[in-house]
Amino acid sequence: MPEGNITSVKNFVIVGFPGLHPNYYGLVSAAMFLVYVCTLVGNGIFLTLFAREKSLRKPMHYIILNLVACDVMFSTTTLPKIIARYWFNNAGISFLGCFIQMYFVHYLSSVNSFVLAIMAFDRHVAVCNPLRYPMIVKESTVIILCILAWLLAEPGVLSMVIRAYPLPYCSANTVLQCYCDHVSITRLACTDRTPYGFPAFVFAMVVLLCPLAFILYSYGTIILAVIQISSTQGRLKTISTCSSQLMIIALFFIPRCFNYLAPYIGISFSADAQILVILLYSLLPPMINPLIYCIRTKEVKETLTKNLARSTLLQFVNQKVHISAICH
Repeated sequence: MPEGNITSVKNFVIVGFPGLHPNYYGLVSAAMFLVYVCTLVGNGIFLTLFAREKSLRKPMHYIILNLVACDVMFSTTTLPKIIARYWFNNAGISFLGCFIQMYFVHYLSSVNSFVLAIMAFDRHVAVCNPLRYPMIVKESTVIILCILAWLLAEPGVLSMVIRAYPLPYCSANTVLQCYCDHVSITRLACTDRTPYGFPAFVFAMVVLLCPLAFILYSYGTIILAVIQISSTQGRLKTISTCSSQLMIIALFFIPRCFNYLAPYIGISFSADAQILVILLYSLLPPMINPLIYCIRTKEVKETLTKNLARSTLLQFVNQKVHISAICH
C-alpha cells in the first residue's frame, strides 16, 4: 500500500435509520430490546429443554440446536449496539470492533444457510426414504454435517474481512446500516472497492444460492412424494412433518432473495426501507424460530407442555404444604 494510503479513521459511527426522527429513538430502542429479550428467552427455553430431556436427543433437534446457537450469537453480536445507538445515543464503534462485528455477521449468516440445507436433507430422507432414515440420518451423521457447516463458512468470511481491514479509510466514517457489514464498510474506503467487493459478492451468492438450490431440490422431491400418496390424511400428515422446517427456511431465504433481486426487477427502496428489510430477515427469524420449534414440532411441544404442567403441579403442591403448615 502506498505511503499516502494511511488509515485515518479510528472508529465508525452506526447511523441506523438515517431518516428516523429523534423523537422515535426511544420507541425503536424499546422495540429492539423487546426483540432481543424474546430471542434470548425463546431460544433459552429450547436449550433448557434439550439439556434436560433425553427424548429430544434426535437428529432434527441437533440441527435445531445449531440454529439456536447461530440465532443467539447473531442477535448478541448486533442488537446490543443498535439498542445503545438509540437508547443511549451511543453510535460509536471502534475500528477493530466494527470488523469483528462484520466477521460474526457474515460468518453466522453463512453457517445458518448451511444448517438450513442440512435440515432440508433431513426432511428429504424422512419423506422420500423413510425406511432408510434411521440408517442414513444418524445422530453422528448430523453432528458431523453440522461441524462441517461451521468449518466451511470460516475461510471465505475470514478472507473477506482480512482483505477489507487494511483498506485506507480516510474520509467519512458514518455507517448507513444498523451494524457493520462488508458492503457498508468497504463503501467508505478511499480506493476502488471493486477488487474487494466483487469476490465478496460472489462468496455471498455461493453461500446463499448453493444451499438454496439444494433446499429447492429437496422440497421439490418431497412435493412429488406427497403427490404420490393416495390418501388425503397421509398427505396432510407428511406435509405437517415438514411445515415447521419450511417456515424457518422461508423466513431466512425469501426476504434475502427479495433484497438482492429487487434492483434487477425495477424495485427501488429508500435507505430506511432497505435497512428495515435487512433487519426483518436478520433479526426477526431468531425471535420467531423458537415459537416454530415449540408450537409446530411435536416432540418439543409435548416436552414443553409436560414441563409446564410439572412446574404448575409442583407450585400447587408446595402452596398446599405451606398453607397446611401455617394451619397446624
